[in-house]
Amino acid sequence: MDRTPQTITVEGLTRRFGDFTAVDHVDFTVERGRMTGFVGGNGAGKTTTMRMIMGVLSITEGQVLWGGRPMTTADQRAIGYMPEERGLYPKQKVADQLIYLGQLKGLSRKDARSSVMDLLERLGLGERTGDTVESLSLGNQQRVQIAASLMIEPAALILDEPFSGLDPDAVDSMADLLREHTARGVPVLFSSHQLDLVDRLCDELVILAEGRVRATGSPTDLRGGAPRRHRFVAAHDAGWVREVPGVVAVDVDGHTAIVDVTDGSEADRDRVLGQLLAEGLRRGGVTELSPIVPPLSEVYREVTS
Repeated sequence: MDRTPQTITVEGLTRRFGDFTAVDHVDFTVERGRMTGFVGGNGAGKTTTMRMIMGVLSITEGQVLWGGRPMTTADQRAIGYMPEERGLYPKQKVADQLIYLGQLKGLSRKDARSSVMDLLERLGLGERTGDTVESLSLGNQQRVQIAASLMIEPAALILDEPFSGLDPDAVDSMADLLREHTARGVPVLFSSHQLDLVDRLCDELVILAEGRVRATGSPTDLRGGAPRRHRFVAAHDAGWVREVPGVVAVDVDGHTAIVDVTDGSEADRDRVLGQLLAEGLRRGGVTELSPIVPPLSEVYREVTS
């Protein structure tokens, strides 16, 4: 089986259930070596889209391309897929069923065992390999499900809510594993409601609402490029910032001002900030001049409202 990473391209993907359109002509690309976050509220169409990519659901309209050509069943078998619902056998031992699943994906028993044991150790389950799945906490069951999607050295990763139920240490371990895969060119698409985590990990975002793509791009792009609002703290009263050309004083409170630099190119804004800093130093000193980066939640609410 060819496990060479390829770009995944979704073109006009649509899924209807009777008269209801769950996914409506969705377009986006998951590039090789990039981590793409799939963001949207409940019912936005994320899970349905992932299921169509993986062939679990049939496609009403549109297509999924693998390296520029239509994706085949063989291509889907080379993808590490983690569904939102756990597909584990509760009464079977952890390692035994993962090894079995690895063999179904084309690994030899020896290679499957080696991969499984390494992943379980890294995910903090090295001492639970002989336990049944049902004896594990929900968070540890999630780790087993993660191992199932990663153990084949996948050509791509499609992960539906992979961080759900994980503690902070497990989140960090999972993030490290994903970065190792993107470092070798693997495209990663994962959905999550944890916007701070998506912001921290992802190179690209796809924001979905009511079955349609509302925005795509890097976190910086979605915020509108370089920050325009800054926090300025002077050594003395900062009321004078209102007099600096090109600066809009959004709020001034004693030594502190929130300023907006809105006009011109990025070079023009840098020039205005330089003038602000120079004037502050001339007037007795500056304690702080720092950009105010809007949280991703703010961007999300804006594009989905």
